[in-house]
Amino acid sequence: MRILVVQHDPELAAVMAECLRRTDFDVDVVGDLSDAERKLGTTGCHGLVADRDQPDGDALGLIAAHRRAGWTRPVMMLTAVDSHAERTVLIEQGVDDYVVKPFSTVELAGRMRNLCRLPVAPAQASRLRVGELEWCRHDDAFTCAGAPLLLTGPETAALRALILAGGALVTRDHLTRCCAAEQDRPPAYTVDTVIGTLRRRLGPPDLIRSVRGIGYRLVEPS
Repeated sequence: MRILVVQHDPELAAVMAECLRRTDFDVDVVGDLSDAERKLGTTGCHGLVADRDQPDGDALGLIAAHRRAGWTRPVMMLTAVDSHAERTVLIEQGVDDYVVKPFSTVELAGRMRNLCRLPVAPAQASRLRVGELEWCRHDDAFTCAGAPLLLTGPETAALRALILAGGALVTRDHLTRCCAAEQDRPPAYTVDTVIGTLRRRLGPPDLIRSVRGIGYRLVEPS
């Protein structure tokens, strides 16, 4: 898989690229948004790692524009800010995961490896289905066995992330960020609480499989 790294600091870019290569990625490195735009238009990238603060602007604008144009590859953002407002903005503009500077390059590579294992739902698919659970992309609404599911914002965000993963593992950290984006203040729940409520709402058979200490995934009923 080929990853594009957008990082204006040459020394940090070299360290990031080396760590990603040790994780079996092919890596291209550019130092600004203009070069990133050209690379995304001409190279078959499977994912993007970008420092938000670039010499020629905010990388979030580049990502948001490509998301609107239908680009669906995984995106990891480097940011200097760790706050609820920052998380909300990143998720709303199409970022899949982020790390806060200073960060561990080993963690960065591991998170990117996990994101690239998540199958991307086809942009044209208007409905996704797992067992009796169905998600309508247009309305962002879930039904189970044909009946509407009345979900809270965090529950909807978590279930959306799980169904978009297409059966692949979704980490607890990613689910936490998805849920947090639906809150106006720091959440008083845990991911386990949200998943437990979803299981009760969906009923048997249990479609949500736990991967202990790591995350969850949706599975087809036996």
